[in-house]
Amino acid sequence: MRSNYFDKFNQLKCCVLIPTYNNAGTLADVINGVLAYTSNVIVINDGSTDGTREILLNFKDIEILHNPKNLGKGSALRLGFKFALTKNYDYAITIDSDGQHNTREIPKFIDLIDKNPGSLIVGARNMEQESIPGKSSFGHKFSNFWFRIETGINLPDTQSGYRLYPIKKLSTIHFFTRKFEFEIEVLVRAAWVGIPLHSVPVSVYYAPEGERVSHFRPFKDFFRISILNTILVAIAVTYARPLYYYKNFTVEKFKKLMGSGESTKNVSLAVGVGVFMGIFPIWGYQMIIAVSIAHLLKLNKALVILSTNVSFPPFIPFVLYGSLVLGKLFVADPIHLTFNQHIDLHIVKTGLVQYICGSILLAFIVGGSMTLLTYVSLKIRRKGKRG
Repeated sequence: MRSNYFDKFNQLKCCVLIPTYNNAGTLADVINGVLAYTSNVIVINDGSTDGTREILLNFKDIEILHNPKNLGKGSALRLGFKFALTKNYDYAITIDSDGQHNTREIPKFIDLIDKNPGSLIVGARNMEQESIPGKSSFGHKFSNFWFRIETGINLPDTQSGYRLYPIKKLSTIHFFTRKFEFEIEVLVRAAWVGIPLHSVPVSVYYAPEGERVSHFRPFKDFFRISILNTILVAIAVTYARPLYYYKNFTVEKFKKLMGSGESTKNVSLAVGVGVFMGIFPIWGYQMIIAVSIAHLLKLNKALVILSTNVSFPPFIPFVLYGSLVLGKLFVADPIHLTFNQHIDLHIVKTGLVQYICGSILLAFIVGGSMTLLTYVSLKIRRKGKRG
């Protein structure tokens, strides 16, 4: 029987994209489940080598795209988005072909986008059910944490592939990832350009261990995702988040961002942790570890990030000089410097042990001092206001 959602799909200019790679055992059931709600179906066969092509021959009234070889889920989705736009679609629901996503949940996405046009909607899985694999549960928490750091937005399930995309709005963004990490990139960058994000609860089915077909490679894919998050955090801190706050600036929001209303202890620790990590000799990872510590200690992340800038130009020469001077305490044959001496990376490389030991000590000294100074200053200031 024809569902009344056929007309809604057409009114909203919405289609369903099904990327597939070697899921011949479940693909037909997924397609048939989708066809109960719409005939606006696009299947992207991403270089399957099983019986996928033969199965797709049985479906005459849907669009089918073939990649000559497996290029990755992100590439398949990007191809699907591009093709859907040529067919004048504004929205696309993405659903996996492995049977994990329940096609009966499709109406939830249509009903929600009808009330919130122009949004990106993510299907939020129940990650507490017993059948959820351990690696999926870890990846879920890992992804949610970094998404909040990068955007300031809480979403319950940033790894779910069951989504509704406003593809017309997304068409102005140039994406650069092509594997599983694309689903993280598209969420973050959609948030950065102001596309509203919503979630809807969906059920999920994980087949027993022996029957489960997964193309996610824990080491390689987590490594790529980690690199992506490093890049996105850097962009968020230096450009995206500052631009957002600039466009939405109010005095009250700025005060809240800078710790107004928080305890003197928490504000002081946020400043101290930021300064400590800004000096600590782990260049390239200072920001990520600082934010992780802030999250664990429930500190103001904006203050921590701001305080790590102690290692940014023009402060770097002072940090290097102080580190090398203090490092003389730990080595037998130290490099001796004068304050007006030019310090470059060659000197740091030559006295690497001296620099590392000295910068660790400097991080403790300056970080501790800034914690104490901030605490005393805030105590005096807040006491004066109460008086």
